[in-house]
Amino acid sequence: MSKKILVVDDEPDTTAFLTALLTDNGYAAFSAADGDEAKKLLDHEKPDLVLLDIVMPNKSGVRLYREMKETPELKAIPVLFVSGLADFKIFMQKIRPLPDPQDFVEKPLDEKTVLDAVRRVLAE
Repeated sequence: MSKKILVVDDEPDTTAFLTALLTDNGYAAFSAADGDEAKKLLDHEKPDLVLLDIVMPNKSGVRLYREMKETPELKAIPVLFVSGLADFKIFMQKIRPLPDPQDFVEKPLDEKTVLDAVRRVLAE
């Protein structure tokens, strides 16, 4: 059975790129346009991995990450942040005392970099 991956990003081009890339490589990818939509999906689907943008309208990636790590049913789901933030270390200070995400991929995205990070997080 294919691993399920939720892609959360407010940029339609990024979401389309990532879902197509993941699907083409054997994953079952589905998407959400913001943290609110993602939270609803997470309540019904239990993905094996979440690819999460940081800066989004309505509910940011930081807020969704915090909610996931504070919810017993969701806290074990690994998160790979995908963002154009230049300084990830500053971002990491904002999410303290939460655990670090499993990985981070910087935009602009490269197919190999994304797939390597996904495989690393899923231990494939």
